Amino acid sequence: MRIVKLTPRTEKWLLGRRAQRDNEAYSVAASIVADVRKRGDSALFAWTKKLDELDIADDGVWISEKEIRAAKAQVSSEFLKAIQRAAKNVRRVAEKQLPRPWTIETEPGVKISQRVSPIESIGCYIPGGRFSLVSTLVMTAVPAKVAGVSRIIAVCPKPNPELLATARLLGVEKIARVGGAQAIAALAYGTKSIPRVEKIFGPGNKYVTAAKQLVSSDCAIDLPAGPTEAIVLAAEGNARWIASDLLAQAEHAKDAASFFVTTSRALAQEVQREIKWQLAELPPGMASVSTETAGAILVADSLDQACDFVNRFASEHLSLPENAERLLKKIRSAATVFLGPWGAQPLGDYATGSNHVLPTGGWARRRGGLSAADFVKCLSVQTISRNGFLGLADTVETLAESEGLIAHRNAVRIRR
Repeated sequence: MRIVKLTPRTEKWLLGRRAQRDNEAYSVAASIVADVRKRGDSALFAWTKKLDELDIADDGVWISEKEIRAAKAQVSSEFLKAIQRAAKNVRRVAEKQLPRPWTIETEPGVKISQRVSPIESIGCYIPGGRFSLVSTLVMTAVPAKVAGVSRIIAVCPKPNPELLATARLLGVEKIARVGGAQAIAALAYGTKSIPRVEKIFGPGNKYVTAAKQLVSSDCAIDLPAGPTEAIVLAAEGNARWIASDLLAQAEHAKDAASFFVTTSRALAQEVQREIKWQLAELPPGMASVSTETAGAILVADSLDQACDFVNRFASEHLSLPENAERLLKKIRSAATVFLGPWGAQPLGDYATGSNHVLPTGGWARRRGGLSAADFVKCLSVQTISRNGFLGLADTVETLAESEGLIAHRNAVRIRR
């Protein structure tokens, strides 16, 4: 991982490269989405065979109940206990996040209520590269269950026994062995095999993220959750621990991005050495880490400059291992923040209860991570009595006339 001085030019290059990556992915995903929307299963099967080397036309799209039962018998009791604990914590947070019904009287005779109801059907996208991301099923299915969603469809190109066992444990019965942009298109528009859903959830690679944005005018999506991003911001601290957090997030994929931002060149050099040593200790073939192309150590002139960069980059993960509370006051944009030296980022990926489906690509400047609130609809109900009507009539007639909307005015005046 290179050490680079943080300058306006460096920042412009980093942000520009991210935008270029997203534009390229958008073009590829657009052709896949259009094909599946037009040809349905034929395109879904063809793209799955080409990109994932799976012949689902013969093997079948859906995982059978027999396969799911067998998977649960294959996994260890330790794994099942770990899933149960992680799910319990995610459930506790989701229950806290869920919007509540309420009623308020804004004026005498005018009551406004909020009714909360679950989205009827959702799709959970589970990345399935070298390993199926079991944790993503927990992070999407558990809040959906808390919200009361009645139909949950999970898609994953290569679901392993751990994923299938987790699905059974969480009560997810429909799992399709498809992935990529083609799976997003199938969920959004429906095919003969896969029914259309109301909203799509879950992270994915740059093509999946692009596909979600492409279909978002026809099918709701949670948020753009693309290739992993992580920043550690510190002027002092344990170089070994800092390096381990950077490598943990870089491990997700070749296009993951990990940055260490510091004002200390000495600490920068120490972290650089630690990254090299820890990479060498990983088992052969296990490290899909590309620290030379997807990460850097950025040395800033001051903490203010460093924090300004962090806010503009708006990363998915941000760690503040030292002077955490002081630095946190300067942070405006990050999807999730880990405070203190013990806040190892993988704890949040799996089991703290905070959701790991988080905005990437700078979207943390606009919104936070996935919440139970994303799985419900809040319906506004207005109850107006005769006295409430008479109390507001003059105000509404005046405002309607100011906009030239005479029929609006008349709909009030005619009731007097």
